[in-house]
Amino acid sequence: MSLMLPSPADAARRSGLRRMRLLAVSLLVFAAVVFVATLQLDQDGVWGYVNTAAEAAMVGALADWFAVTALFKHPLGLPIPHTAIIPKRKNEIGRNLQEFVTENFLTEEIARERLAVARVGERIGRWLGVPAHRARVRTEVVRVARAGLGRLSDDEVRGLVEDFLVPRLIREPISPIAGALLEGVVEEQTHHGLVDLGLEQLHDWLGDNPGTYAAVLGERAPWWTPPWLDDRVIGWTYQQVLDWLRDIRDMPTHPARRALDDLLKRLAADLQGNPEVMARAESLKERLLSHPQVPETALGLWRSFRTSLTTAMDDETSYFHVRGDELLEHLGRHLVEDEVWRGRLEARLGEAVSFFVNTYGTELAEVISVTVDRWDGKEAAERIELHVGRDLQFIRINGTIVGALAGLGIHAVAQLVG
Repeated sequence: MSLMLPSPADAARRSGLRRMRLLAVSLLVFAAVVFVATLQLDQDGVWGYVNTAAEAAMVGALADWFAVTALFKHPLGLPIPHTAIIPKRKNEIGRNLQEFVTENFLTEEIARERLAVARVGERIGRWLGVPAHRARVRTEVVRVARAGLGRLSDDEVRGLVEDFLVPRLIREPISPIAGALLEGVVEEQTHHGLVDLGLEQLHDWLGDNPGTYAAVLGERAPWWTPPWLDDRVIGWTYQQVLDWLRDIRDMPTHPARRALDDLLKRLAADLQGNPEVMARAESLKERLLSHPQVPETALGLWRSFRTSLTTAMDDETSYFHVRGDELLEHLGRHLVEDEVWRGRLEARLGEAVSFFVNTYGTELAEVISVTVDRWDGKEAAERIELHVGRDLQFIRINGTIVGALAGLGIHAVAQLVG
């Protein structure tokens, strides 16, 4: 089976090659006819110049025909040495071509230079500035995402959780990571927003549900206290709790807030250095992850996520599409207007290209020699001739013309000397 499949453009190439061959042969035949026709005429006059020019044109045409033909086959089928060069030496040619590409194209300097000239960041930014182009990006993202979601079945997700994620999480110590994360959160005061939200919600809930608070505390009241006393105590404590929560919510320097920060700092330190606390944290993690409900919960979350994402992708007015378009527009505007940001992106692209070229350049160029090695010699010569043979016919045409001019010059010199 042929490894070199014909392309739709091959018919046009073959037709062009035939026309150029016919032109080159026609010039040779014309030169031969002129030579024969003027051979018996007076060689001391004009016809001598014509005859010599025709003779030299034939020599030039035949010599260049031999040179061009010898690249691809044996001229006239004769096994002349150093002919049919491409079929015989295709493997060596492939390796030489591989070395040429590696040394002159797949280098870090050339890759960085071409990347800088291309101004990829700016071109991408301007391309993303067109709404139709952003829509195309979103369409392709949706197509790929939908294909990926469709290929990932529930059994595969369950197997991933049960066989890979859960065992890996159980083996990996979580306390040092959790402690370092908690320490960073406390230092940057990132948790204050969550604390504020929790205090706000708890205060509002208590303000809206005094009856629930009274019922909970009423169940804990002694049996021997009179109801009026229980109501007084419950009402007083309810108001104190509301006031206390309000003070904590409205006062950033409240002692309770500082106490919570100190507690979190101590917990972060213990998770990273206290063996007892670390052991308890790991034990709690193992109990949670070993529970049979974990895979089912993870699968349920995955199903919900998949359904929500699929629904959002199908609706072009959803947050997914609207926010995606905003992000792409923002990215494009930054790439065009922010030179520093664009420079950073292109610097990262340059590093990535350099890494790829330095690491895989040789392997990439090796595709050339490997592919050429697999070609049949005769078929490879035919295919190469199909692509470049039309241009090579100009060598034959030029040889005929140059030969004729050289013949004229030589005959003129001979006449002058003689």
